[in-house]
Amino acid sequence: MKKSREQWGTKMGFILAAIGSAVGLGNIWRFPYVAYSNGGGAFLIPYFFAIFTAGIPLLILEYGMGHKFRGSTPLTIARANKKWEWLGWWPIVSSSIILCYYSMILSWSLKYLTLSFTKGWGTDTNKYFFKDFLKLSSSPFDFGGIVIPVLIGIILIWAINWIICYKGIKSGIEKLSKIVLPILLIIMIIIVIKGVTLKGAYLGLNKLFTPNWSKVKDPKVWISAYGQVFFSLSIATGIMMTYASYLPEKTDINNSAFITAFANCGFEFLSAIGVFAIIGFMANTQGVGVDEVVSSGIGLAFIVFPKVFSVMGTWGNILGVLFFSCLFFAGLTSAVSLVEAISSSIIDKIAWERKKVVSIMCLVGVCISSVFSTKAGLYLLDIMDNFINNYGIVVVGLLEAILVGWIIKAKTIRNHTNSISYYKIGKWWDVIIKYITPTILTYMLGSSIITEISTPYGGYELSSLLTYGWSIILLGITLGVIISKKPWKEDNTYEKKEAV
Repeated sequence: MKKSREQWGTKMGFILAAIGSAVGLGNIWRFPYVAYSNGGGAFLIPYFFAIFTAGIPLLILEYGMGHKFRGSTPLTIARANKKWEWLGWWPIVSSSIILCYYSMILSWSLKYLTLSFTKGWGTDTNKYFFKDFLKLSSSPFDFGGIVIPVLIGIILIWAINWIICYKGIKSGIEKLSKIVLPILLIIMIIIVIKGVTLKGAYLGLNKLFTPNWSKVKDPKVWISAYGQVFFSLSIATGIMMTYASYLPEKTDINNSAFITAFANCGFEFLSAIGVFAIIGFMANTQGVGVDEVVSSGIGLAFIVFPKVFSVMGTWGNILGVLFFSCLFFAGLTSAVSLVEAISSSIIDKIAWERKKVVSIMCLVGVCISSVFSTKAGLYLLDIMDNFINNYGIVVVGLLEAILVGWIIKAKTIRNHTNSISYYKIGKWWDVIIKYITPTILTYMLGSSIITEISTPYGGYELSSLLTYGWSIILLGITLGVIISKKPWKEDNTYEKKEAV
C-alpha cells in the first residue's frame, strides 16, 4: 500500500522552516565581513544581482522539483531522471558531514552562552578559546584526545535534533520554526538597537556602508556576492527540495521563493548593522581603526565579540547572552533542516519508519561528531567546510542547473510552478537556469581551483588537504554513485509524477 506523504500544516510553516534553514551562522558572522571587504555599500549591486540571477531562480528550481516529484532530494531526482539519482545523494553525503561539524560549533555556542553570564572567558579571549577551551593541538593529524565540554555539548545538540525530527514535519520542525524564528528576530533587533546607541558605533557603520565603487569592477567581488547568496540560502544541500516535497498540491511556489530569499537577505543586513555597530564601539574604546578590530567567522564570534562584551559592564553580560543565544537558535534551525534532508532520503530509500531512522541516525551522528570534539576538531572543521562549500556545493548547484535546464527542460519545471503560483515567471527563468547560472558557477569553480593550486588553503600541508578536503569531495561522489545503484523499496514509495 502506497503511503501518503507528510505535509506542512500551513504554507507559513513551510516558509518559516525554509527561512530557518537559510538563516544560519553564516548570516551572522560571514555576511557582514564579506560586504565590508568587498566594497561596502557598493557590494549591494553585485549582491542583489546575484539574488535575482542565482538565488531566487535556484530556489524556484529546487522548490519546483521537490513539489513536482514529491520526494526527498535523491528520490526527486531519480523520478525526474534515474541516471542522475547519484546527484541527489552527493549533497546528502556532504550535508551529513556538515551536520557533524555544525554540531561542534553549536556546542561552542552553548558553552559561550553559559560563560556570558559571568564573562568566564577572561581578559585574553584568544588564549581562552584556542588553549583553555579547545586545547587546540599542533596539527590536523594530532587528535590529542577528547575535549569533554565540547563532547557534552555535541551530545546535547544531537538530543535536541532527535526530539524535534522524531516528532515529524508538522509537530516537530514546523512548530520549532514558528517559535524560534520570531525569537531570533527579536533578539537580533535588540542587539541592533543597543549596538547603534553605543559610543563609536558610527565608526563601524561608516566602514560597512561607505561605497567603494572601484570594487564593483573587480570580478572577485562578484564571485563573493554569488558565493554569499548561494551558500546562505541552503541551495544544493538537499534541504529545499525535501522541504518543498511536503507542500500541499496547491501552493504558491514562485512567491515562496521570493519571500525566503528576501527574508534571508533582510536578516543578513540586520546582522551586519548589529555586528559593525559593536565593532565600531570596540575600535573607539581601544583607540584603533575598525580595520584592526574587524574579523570574520569563528574569530569574530568567539574571540572579538567576547572581548567587546568584557569591556561593556552589565550590558556586556546581557549582549553576550543575547548574541550567543542568537548563534545557537540560528544554527539549530539549520541543523534540524540538515537532519530532515538526510533522514527523509533514508526513509524514502529503505522504507523504514521515521522514528527508527531518526533515532539510529542521531546515535550514529553523535559517534561521528565525537571526532570533532578532539583537540584537532577546529582544523577538521576549517578544511572540510572550505572544500564542501567551494567545490562540493558549487558543483552540485551547477549540475542541478544543467539537469533541469538541458535534460528535464527548464520549461517543465517553470510550467509546473506557474500552474500553481499567483506570480508567473517568464522565459527569462529558462535563460538563467540554462546559461547564466551554469556560466557563473563554472567561473566560481575555476577560480577556486586556480586559487587552491597557487595557494593551498589555510597554509595547511598537502597531506592534510588531501585527507580532509579532496577526499571528502571524492567520498560524496563515490557514495552517491554506490547508493544510487541500490533499488528503492517500490512498495513503500509515493505516487510518482512523471516529467512532462
